[in-house]
Amino acid sequence: MSLDTSFESQNGNPRDSQHVLALYRLILAGIAHKVPHDELLQQLIGSLEQNYAGCVAILLLAGADEDRLAEWFAASLSQDELNSLVTQSTAQDIFAMLGRSTEEIVGADVLLEASVFRQTSPDNTMLTPQLCLMGCVPVRRAGQSLLGGLILLQRADHAYTRLPEQVLSELPGMISTIAEYRADQKKIQVAHDISRKSHANMMRMALAIEGSATGIWDRDIQSGEIHYSPGWKAILGYADNEVSNRIEDSYTRLHPEDRAYVQDTMQAHFEGKTESYVVEHRVRCKDGSYKWISSRGKVVSRAEDGKPLRMLGTTTDITTMRALSERLQQSVDLVTCLTNEVPGLAYQYRMQPDGKECFSYVSEGIRDIYELTPAQMKECVDVIHARIHAEDFPAYRAAILTSSSRLEHLHHEYRVNLPQQGMRWRQMDARPRRLPDGETLWHGFITDVTERKRIEQELQELATIDFLTQIPNRRSFMGRMEEELARIQRGAGKASAVLMCDLDNFKIINDTHGHAVGDLVLRHFAHILDDELRKTDYAGRVGGEEFAVVLAGANVSEATVFAQRVQKQMRETPVNANGQIIPVTVSIGIAVMQASDIDADVSLSRSDMALYQAKENGRNRIIVAVDG
Repeated sequence: MSLDTSFESQNGNPRDSQHVLALYRLILAGIAHKVPHDELLQQLIGSLEQNYAGCVAILLLAGADEDRLAEWFAASLSQDELNSLVTQSTAQDIFAMLGRSTEEIVGADVLLEASVFRQTSPDNTMLTPQLCLMGCVPVRRAGQSLLGGLILLQRADHAYTRLPEQVLSELPGMISTIAEYRADQKKIQVAHDISRKSHANMMRMALAIEGSATGIWDRDIQSGEIHYSPGWKAILGYADNEVSNRIEDSYTRLHPEDRAYVQDTMQAHFEGKTESYVVEHRVRCKDGSYKWISSRGKVVSRAEDGKPLRMLGTTTDITTMRALSERLQQSVDLVTCLTNEVPGLAYQYRMQPDGKECFSYVSEGIRDIYELTPAQMKECVDVIHARIHAEDFPAYRAAILTSSSRLEHLHHEYRVNLPQQGMRWRQMDARPRRLPDGETLWHGFITDVTERKRIEQELQELATIDFLTQIPNRRSFMGRMEEELARIQRGAGKASAVLMCDLDNFKIINDTHGHAVGDLVLRHFAHILDDELRKTDYAGRVGGEEFAVVLAGANVSEATVFAQRVQKQMRETPVNANGQIIPVTVSIGIAVMQASDIDADVSLSRSDMALYQAKENGRNRIIVAVDG
């Protein structure tokens, strides 16, 4: 399966896609900077273990005869631990197992034979007291011969974690790519060494490199003749006597789209504008197909007037590397397109040891999440900070700094103020890792959670607000009372007054005028209470026609005045139901919340007893509890 079709077959989990993209960038950067292959493989293995908790990966590479282990790599195991798991004598068993089909291995719980690893348990599932076998992934060369395999282990003290198929399907190609890169680098290095030597030395070395996909050429610029080594001709599929030595004929083999570029580059070197001649272009083979080659050369002698006389150079077949580069670029483009299509912002964030920060990558989702362009994000993080809600910014910064110092998962919700969308909620999730230079690198995702926050707020209100009267229900009111009692018990303020209110003869109103009018009466009374309350006071519906009030810091006299105002408002604003005036009175009991109360129910019970006396004494009265 090709890299691009492999991506298309996946669902495109943002975290896994970002990890695969990071691995491709790691390989491309390593190839560009000529990082040694063993270091590049070690970084690849280390990245797997960093991204999947408890995972231990061992990469085994075959020797020339494919039945002996040549190299093995592991990030978190010492050489002694590796030697206790892998031995040369078990190579044939390992590669016999890896030779099975991909369908038999990838995604399945594969058990090795007891002879493959030391210290196996009777059921062959425990390699050591600390490691369990998860599976194996074969790695093949471009010609499908077995190159080696990736053994995946799980630390016993971690929960079982299966690597995503998206990651598993890409790993063999990545490892094979690094192996091909190593082989190509060796060939290129040989060719470069030869090009720096004299013509006589070059001809002697030509025999040594014949058949290595690198050829040598020697051009007499004045006569127009060019001589090719047998290895050069072999690259294009020609026998030794099938290629002419005329420079004009060589130009006919160039791809039409590359001809002008090659000739212009050559002329620039002839004129002394460049130190050497270096081009990558396509050239036609004997069978009519085109190969990509890298040609490097240099004028080694000039006439007194500076005209070039002789030029030596090398040609290397880079078709495989070009194809790989194009596949990798296609994969990068595909992952970029996928992240740009996912609702939200995929990003890579860096914080240097000196505190300098930047976004090294952002998807197109930045336009919706922050109403900014990718270019603006990369320039300065201050443009982001300016759009975070001022009340949420300290917690936002604290979350990032904590994640950096502890290397903990970053999860934070915060508000932003945007020019067009206004106030919105954002959720940020990212995984940090420390780089060798001390820099912290996050791969993360930011999503819009405004709608979820709105629903949560509505659910909160449904749980705490009485639907009919739109004031706190009994549960919410009692919670507020407990908070007020705790405040008084801490000595943080004066005692508070508690009032119980009951609408007189409410059952008669309901039976006479109907429940719709009864509901109107309840809403009318709740509205009156709400109008009379101060900011520090609160009321709630605690029963059918019963309401309770807490007047923070109020004494009995102040509470009595409040109760009288409520009765007056009820008297002066009777309920008007479809043109029919319905007078309603209210009985009120008053008590004082005391620091000695065991809980809020005690003071509420005292005010309820006073209310009962008001009802017994003829209703429409205010009674203060005896001990209040």
